[in-house]
Order: sequence, then C-alpha cells, then structure tokens
Amino acid sequence: MTTSIQADIPDRLAQQAAILIRDGWANDLDEILIDALRRYLSSHSAELSEAFVREDLEWGLRGDG
Repeated sequence: MTTSIQADIPDRLAQQAAILIRDGWANDLDEILIDALRRYLSSHSAELSEAFVREDLEWGLRGDG
C-alpha cells in the first residue's frame, strides 16, 4: 500500500536530485524521497527514544509517584 503526497521543494534540491537520477544513482524522484524520509525518520526515532529514556530517568530520580 502507498500514499501519494505533494511537496514543494527548493529548486536547488530538485536539480541535485535530477542529477542523481541522470547519473544512475536513483531510478526516480520517488526513490530519492522515500530513502530521504526513511533516513530522517530513523535518525529522529533514535533521538525521540533517547528523550523518553531521559524523561523516565529524571522521573525515577525525583521519586515522583
């Protein structure tokens, strides 16, 4: 299953993506955007998990509850 989205991206990013596609590093813009979103979510997921752990530790050290 997939979901279609519409996004406005800066011209410079679109040009860089077009070069990657032209040079064979990606099949199309969809592939580039999916990979970029996957990497973004993966890296921010770790940051979010770390923030939750930090909050839990602080809660435990305070002895709340």
